[in-house]
Amino acid sequence: MLAIGLLILFCAVAWRAAPRERKEDAHVHGAGQIGLLAAVALFGVDYFTSYYYATGELMSALHPYGLQKYAYIGVAFIALANLAFGALYLYAIGVFNEGGGSYTASMRYLTPFLSLVAAVVLIEDYTLTIVVSALSGGDQLLSILNLYGRNWVWHFLLGAALATVTWYLTIRGRGDSSFVTFILLGVFVQLTLVMAGGLVMAVQRGLPPAVQEIVASPSLGQAGYHMLTATMKGIVALTGLEAVSNGIQFFKNEDFALVRWGKQHAPRWNGLWNFYSGKSGIGRVVQTTFLFYGAGTTLFLTYFSLHFNVFDGSFGRSLVGNLAFIGFTQLSGGTLLFWVYQILAVALLAAASMTALQDAQATEWRDVAIGEIPEVIIYRDQRGTFTRSVTITFLAAVVIMLLVRGRTSVAVPFYGIGVFMPIAIMGFAVRKHILAHFTGRRRAWGAAAAGLAGTLSTFIFLAQIVGKWEEGGWIRLLTFTVLITTAHALLISPIGSRSPRQIHRIVREKARVQGGMASIVEWQSLKMQEYRYGLLVGLSRAGELIGVHRPIRVDRPVAAGDYDHALHVDDPMAPSLLAPYLSPPTAPEPATRR
Repeated sequence: MLAIGLLILFCAVAWRAAPRERKEDAHVHGAGQIGLLAAVALFGVDYFTSYYYATGELMSALHPYGLQKYAYIGVAFIALANLAFGALYLYAIGVFNEGGGSYTASMRYLTPFLSLVAAVVLIEDYTLTIVVSALSGGDQLLSILNLYGRNWVWHFLLGAALATVTWYLTIRGRGDSSFVTFILLGVFVQLTLVMAGGLVMAVQRGLPPAVQEIVASPSLGQAGYHMLTATMKGIVALTGLEAVSNGIQFFKNEDFALVRWGKQHAPRWNGLWNFYSGKSGIGRVVQTTFLFYGAGTTLFLTYFSLHFNVFDGSFGRSLVGNLAFIGFTQLSGGTLLFWVYQILAVALLAAASMTALQDAQATEWRDVAIGEIPEVIIYRDQRGTFTRSVTITFLAAVVIMLLVRGRTSVAVPFYGIGVFMPIAIMGFAVRKHILAHFTGRRRAWGAAAAGLAGTLSTFIFLAQIVGKWEEGGWIRLLTFTVLITTAHALLISPIGSRSPRQIHRIVREKARVQGGMASIVEWQSLKMQEYRYGLLVGLSRAGELIGVHRPIRVDRPVAAGDYDHALHVDDPMAPSLLAPYLSPPTAPEPATRR
């Protein structure tokens, strides 16, 4: 009765607090725009559910070699990374507050090459997020039946089925997606607190640790390598930072309730209220949780994993499955709570795919505008969902699940590597911004901090490849090179050509984006066309060096101009910067030949 009563109470509390989309808001905020609670649900769920697999991956890399007692070193590094990168993005989201994340930041302050790299890497990372999240959900479900790791076919089928459910919810719009996801997260938080209480009770009652066999005893050099591998596996959840920065375009540009109250009743804290004001403030609330959540939950699970000597695979369960069984069975009716918690894990890990599907939408329409993806991909329904982007990303994820034979451990080395390249790009872009807009100590210290974050992320990117080398890290390096090469091949092909009229149609008519965000993407698209033209000129000149004379048969693109001028900072309601080029010319211009 206690367990049933708790479940009813937890569900009622979560249902009561869940965000609801009102039809009248569509006329104020536009289709698919979401507030704070919905943003926490959709853009936080991927990060929050790292609880179910990140620590398990960390400990699994150490336990077979008897190194699990050194896991706290990895936890400390994860905490440092969370603080460094969280602070970077808390600042950056105020500067680049029209979406796009490192994609936009690199185009403004670095080079179009890095912007193209960020665009391609993020799409790959979002697809792999779906793969890892859905397969991890299947792992948790099989843990209930003590069938974890028994048959890859079941892992694949369950992963594909869970991904299908999240695809369907995403297609229905952000209102339905955020409502369902928030309820799941609400129940998860409350049940986790109960589980933590049960684990403390088990410690006090003297429950003995499980007996586990140590497979090998490594040398000092091998131990260092395994520590690197373990830490890199445990840090994968930082994808959420770029996800929020990229998906801010879907947030309502208004103050949430606490900020409105604070501005009215506690004006002396106006600096804090302004920091969390508007759509940037909504994003910052989600990102603030990243500062502490990853390290906190990893420390929590690591402590009890070591105390009870349980890991992924112990007794046919995942690490969290083992701890949940211990914690809940200390209570009356705990077995029911354990089953519900594991089923909830399945649902939440599947829901984590929604973050990836939201960000795939946010990125792919920009990729179409710059000439990286064919225009046919763009279609936005009345609920504000880019349905074709969602479906294509979902199908690609299912294919990858089949290729890795439903094994999460095979997909994890590829997931999380790519995201640290965009974080590094963001760090160096923020450094350039600070150097351009500040003076004195603020300039010096700010640039040093941003540069340090960029350098740290570059180190982690390389360490991810090295640390996962034996598990496919070398393949990741190969696929990274192939992706960048393919992206450039598509850009210089006829698919990559974008006229001002075509850019305007994609951004303003098909994607239905207006205001500052539209101006930014139009400017990015023109800059990318300049980059494309430069590549074609370079290829032509390179051909001439070996005796191949092939003139360029494309017009010189329209000049993008200065970023601040294009954005119309002084007049956000100004017309599109492409307006002068939309009227058909009186006579065709001759092609530029070189």
